[in-house]
Amino acid sequence: MHPTPAHSLTLEELADWTRRVADQVQRGEHEIRADADERWHIRVHCDDMVDVWLISWTADQGTELHDHGGSAGAFTVVQGRLTETAWAGGVAPSTDRARSRRTGHLTDLVREAGETSVFGGHYVHDVRNVEDAVAVSVHAYSPPLSRMHFYDVEAGRLVRRASAWTDDPEAPAPAREAS
Repeated sequence: MHPTPAHSLTLEELADWTRRVADQVQRGEHEIRADADERWHIRVHCDDMVDVWLISWTADQGTELHDHGGSAGAFTVVQGRLTETAWAGGVAPSTDRARSRRTGHLTDLVREAGETSVFGGHYVHDVRNVEDAVAVSVHAYSPPLSRMHFYDVEAGRLVRRASAWTDDPEAPAPAREAS
């Protein structure tokens, strides 16, 4: 796991990272692969402040509803189109096992090539390619990713169903935690 830095990058700095690497991808400086069985991904940079990933998405590939364990992030779509489904609702502080957030709803946001999305450390979303064409994106996290939480929506509430220590944004979600 990565040590927690003295401070994290700003959302603007994260967006700059993803745009800079997206430009490198467009110039052919990074090899891109596509795998219909699982999302292809590679870390292109990591230091104490930021972790940067290049990811390809074939048709119908996506993540599950998740956050980045307190790390802020950004992603830039390099090619294709991605659909980001984001949780729109308030956060209720909770120390009980229910681990739920106030009521809200999911909103679909279409992210086109060249578009950058930025988000804070408690942002919950799912990203997926619903198109036939391969999509490519660059993702950056600060502090570097070390934990992810996975969620379900139950009766209009966001409920954490599992957590995992990981430095890989493409690691599979763990099985549902016992209540």
